[in-house]
Order: sequence, then C-alpha cells, then structure tokens
Amino acid sequence: MCPGTARFCHEKVDGLFAKWNTPNTPGCVIGIVRNDSLIYAKGYGLANMEYGIPNTPETIYHMASISKQFTAYAIVLLAQQGKLKLDDDVRKYLSWFPDLKEKITIRHLLNHTSGIRDQWQLLAISGTRLDDVIKQEHIVKLLSKQRALNFKPGDQYTYSNSGFTMLAEIVKSVTGKTLRQFTDSLIFKPLGMSNTHFHDDYTEVVKNRSYSYFPREGGGFGNSVLSYSNAGATSLFTNVNDLSKWLINFYNPKAGTAEDIKLLTQKGKLNNGVESSYALGIVVNEFKGWRQYTHNGADAGYRTFATSFPDLKMGFIIFSNVGDFDIGRKGDELVSLFVKDITKKVNNPVASAIDTSKAVLNDVARAAKFSGNYIADDGTQFNFKLDNQKLYWERYGHTDLLLKAGKDTFMVADAPNVKFLFDIANSKETQVKQWWPDGKRSLLKYSPTANLTDKQLQAYAGTYYCPELDCKYGIVLKGKDLILTNSKYEDTKLQLIGMDHLRSNFWWMGHLKILRGDKNQIIGFEVNDGRVMHLRFNKI
Repeated sequence: MCPGTARFCHEKVDGLFAKWNTPNTPGCVIGIVRNDSLIYAKGYGLANMEYGIPNTPETIYHMASISKQFTAYAIVLLAQQGKLKLDDDVRKYLSWFPDLKEKITIRHLLNHTSGIRDQWQLLAISGTRLDDVIKQEHIVKLLSKQRALNFKPGDQYTYSNSGFTMLAEIVKSVTGKTLRQFTDSLIFKPLGMSNTHFHDDYTEVVKNRSYSYFPREGGGFGNSVLSYSNAGATSLFTNVNDLSKWLINFYNPKAGTAEDIKLLTQKGKLNNGVESSYALGIVVNEFKGWRQYTHNGADAGYRTFATSFPDLKMGFIIFSNVGDFDIGRKGDELVSLFVKDITKKVNNPVASAIDTSKAVLNDVARAAKFSGNYIADDGTQFNFKLDNQKLYWERYGHTDLLLKAGKDTFMVADAPNVKFLFDIANSKETQVKQWWPDGKRSLLKYSPTANLTDKQLQAYAGTYYCPELDCKYGIVLKGKDLILTNSKYEDTKLQLIGMDHLRSNFWWMGHLKILRGDKNQIIGFEVNDGRVMHLRFNKI
C-alpha cells in the first residue's frame, strides 16, 4: 500500500510507467478513483506519433473487451424493465440465428457458456484479416450460417466474442435502437460520460482519439490498424475521465440501481453446478482479499484495464496504445500501491507430505502401456513417461509425478483434483480421460510418424471446402513437406502428429483433425483449435 505523502505516492506511480514517459514513443494513460472522485490521472508518451500529440486523461481510447460490461448492462436494464428475460432462448429475438437443436439463452451469451464459436477466429479462417473493415452485418451473416457448436450450452466456459455481438443485436431487436443509441440514453448521459460512445462506424472522425502501435523488430514502431464497424463485443470509445464515473457507478449507482449492479455481477454457473468467476460481461473475483469487478481488453495495439473495488470505494484504470504493454502485470502493480493485502498469512506453513509409496508401481508391464504420446480433439498434447517404476505427466515443459488412485487411475501429486483414467482395452486405441474441477477431456495415444512414403503423404493433398464460411484451403506436397495454402495468406508448413492430426503456424487454425471415410480414406478435416471446434472442411 502506498505509504507516505501524496507526492511520494505520485512518484511511485510515475515510476511504474517511466518507460513510456518519453516524447517519442506511444504509451499509456492512467486513472485512480477514490469515493466519488478521480483523484489522480496522467498520460505518458504519445497518443499520435505522426503529429507528436501526447496522451492525456482526455485522450479517447478504444476499449476492446472492456466494452462487454456495457453491452451486458444494457441487457440487464432491459431485463429489469421486463422487456426480456435472461433465460429466454436467443432465437426469440434473433430469427436469423440457426436452430442448432439446443436452447441457447441470453444468460449463456453473457457468461460465455453458449458454445458459439468466436467471431474473430471464424473471420480469420474465412480469409478476413482483423485489420480489414469488419461490419456488424458481416459478423451477423457469418453467425447465421453456423451448423454446430463447440459444446452443449452451459457445459463449459469458453470466451466467445460472438455472444456479445448477438447481445447488441438483441438490444436492437427489443428496442428498435442500436446499442450505441440505447447505451447513450440509459447509461452514458445519466453518468455524464459525454466523451463516450460505441464506435460503430470506422469512418467517423473522433477528436482527440489515440492511435495504436506495435514495436518493430530492430526498433521503432508501426501502425496497428483497427477498422471495426461493429459493436457489442468491442468498440467502446471513452477516456479516463469518463470511465472513472462508470467505476464509481458500481458502488454509487446513478445509471440503474444497486439491484441492477447486483445482477450484472452475478457469477455464472455451469450445468454441473460449478461456479465461474465470469459474471455478465465482467469478471468478479478477489485481489489481495478484496472483492473486485474487473476486465481487460486487447484489440490491435490497444491494451486496457479497469477494475472497481466496491468495498473500498476505489477504482483503477490503465489504457495503453502499444501492443507489447503487459496490461495485467501493470494493473496489479498499480493496484498494489494502494490496496492493502488482507488475505490471511500462515506463518511457517508445513506442506502436506506426499505419500510417494503410492507413486511406486508394482505392475510395471501394465504401466508401460500407459506411457507414450497423446493428443485430444482440441489439439492438446500430453506425454506420459514411466521412469524407475513411477509414472510422470509431461506437457509444454512441465513434469508432474502421478500417484495411484485406483485401477488404471492416477492423480497429480501436487494437484490431487487433476486425475487421469487410462483405457487399454482396445489394443489399437489406448485412451486416457482427464478431468479436473471445472473441465474434462479425452486423449488418444498416437505413434510419431517417420519416413512416410510420398504416396502416404500425397493422400493428405487436395482442396478442402467449408460450406459454413464459403472458403477453401489447399494442402499440397512439396518435397517431403505438407503445405497449407490459401488465396489470402502466405503458405505455411504443416506438421503431422500421428496420422490424423496436423499443426500449422496460423493462430486461427493451428490444429486440424483429419476426418476419414469407411475405407479409411481422407474425406476432410475439422478445425479444432482455441475458440473454434468442429468446423468442418470437406475434401473436394
């Protein structure tokens, strides 16, 4: 907690952002809220490098995903007015959304539990670059053609920007007003946020706005272009002065009521009863023992952070316009200067001893069948290694000792709530099921491929078409390399994992699962990666 005089505290704050306090780099703007006032605000570096315009507390910033809490609050206000219910089926308001044989509710959209694939990744797969002009109707058309979900609604939490575009369209369906119009009249005007709006037209001139940049290799900065004409998941424009009024509204509401805030900050819950820290467009958790309502954002070179501590009546804001800005770490550092840690400290804690006798395996021959490489449908890769009569779980540079927890069942020694169940009944297809408190997955054992013949490799070559996105990719064999091609992107080399999985360097489709027909011939692939699952491409 920042001790000493106000001047000392200011020096500590400025020290956190000294790197960007220069006349020739982009930077950031910060704000600190106490009770009903913005008690400290300052800009560092440039809002516009071309004209040397500095960042100030009045500088307008693109908020990225901080926008979601305002979209959610619009829905909350409509629910409190009786114009919709959070458990209504979304198709009641969005007739264009396809019937996917599952009830998807407004609450599912708000909590990121709908199973609807993410719009940005879908757009990228379709060949739309994220620095292209992306309009609301473009996203709506994309979502209207979806044929499957990532998972059954309510079964999992997976962040989906699509849901918040749909929420904006629900506001329009219910009120006849755009999200920009509705939030302006019911949220921004009551709070006196006169420099805030949902920026739904990329050609609109906005005075005093910042532009975003990314650091170039070798020094200097380049423009990080953002041309969004869509709103709901993103695109709120505001400044520190205005956003401070919103953070105060969490504990002293002037737009809406305390009951509205209570609904907005109600945590999500999965079908199995497990609670999620993600509420309605905002994260509800604790920092240093204090309850906080918080969210970060990232689009192009913008990085944003805003958090409110209702019990302390404090709030903190950081906006940056440089893409390598570590917004989460800087947010924690700023808050830590002012918020005292009230979590209980345990003096000289004694770690629970691990019963290593449970790690020693008597049936080594059986355990040897568990060892090897595994991959899941979503592309997750694990390795299990038997060493000195003990089984180890290896993944992404980490290794954990496993303890016997039942027949063919193991738990992680340092995290007993993570368990694995091996199934070796089918000698051709060894499987392991992994589960933990709020999730589960299945993985299949595979053998690394080596020295495949040209004929075997050529079987993967061909043109693959996705009817949902109306786009094509090609796989071609060049020498001994499989290459993924597309008319919009540079060619990229594919890595074969086993015989049925391919990896690429594209962030939007880094993992492809091969689909086979009755005669084991390749008939297509699924994109199973990140926020998009089961997106089918047929080989033509």
